Amino acid sequence: MTSVDSAGPVRSDALASNQESRIRLYRVEAVVLRRWDLGEADRILNLYTRQRGKLRAVAKGVRRPTSRLAGHLELFAHSNVLIARGRDLEIVSQAELIEPFRDLRRDERRIGLAGYVADLLDALTSEDDPQPLVFELLTETLRGIASQPDPFFVVRRYELRLLGALGYQPELYRCVVCGRPLEPVTNAFAPQLGGVACPPCAARDPAAVPLPVGAVKALRLLAGERWATVLERRTGPELRSAVESALYAYTRHILGRELASRAVLDQLQLAGSWSAGSPSPR
Repeated sequence: MTSVDSAGPVRSDALASNQESRIRLYRVEAVVLRRWDLGEADRILNLYTRQRGKLRAVAKGVRRPTSRLAGHLELFAHSNVLIARGRDLEIVSQAELIEPFRDLRRDERRIGLAGYVADLLDALTSEDDPQPLVFELLTETLRGIASQPDPFFVVRRYELRLLGALGYQPELYRCVVCGRPLEPVTNAFAPQLGGVACPPCAARDPAAVPLPVGAVKALRLLAGERWATVLERRTGPELRSAVESALYAYTRHILGRELASRAVLDQLQLAGSWSAGSPSPR
């Protein structure tokens, strides 16, 4: 009788311990958005995950030459990560690389674009707010920047789809002010009003930028499922500049500031690091 009574609590304690252990550990699919050195050998990681959205975790000893984590947690790496709950910060327990996106490091332009993609996501999202579709968009975009000869529209599509997924979808079919269908003329993108405005209404937004017919069509395609058709079309510098200027003005209005990564792209432009025929960062 005594042995039975004593065995009961032991099994109960063991079960509770196992449950507590499972709660303290969880696995996520993650992309490394940013990272900072901590102490002599550690690193803080800003991760965007499929299951939990954005989170920060410390990778202990990752900067040591013998670290098994290092190759799995490079900047922009796509990995499966086992996380342990910590008192102040989550702790990376294990990591297994899925996609290294090594071709992102082929040139400064791709690195700069990937940095901008990560920076924009970091600025627009909060921690512990899972958005699986946004995670898919992030990995698709990094893959496109790494593989496409000219990733200009890959990044523009990312900006537009990210804004839409987070509740900032701009109006592209009707005047955002009067609601009338847009005529096939040069309209204007009004960032403060949230979309395209017809010529008479555009004056209500002093930050409005001209948007020719081709640019409106390109934005509509980028916002839809047939966005890849934009990649197949020959687009001149004026159309590209109009599309980029519209999205740049809109994201800057939403954020209320300019991202540091935009300044990096500007510096690359001034230094001539953009290949011939590539769009400027603005």
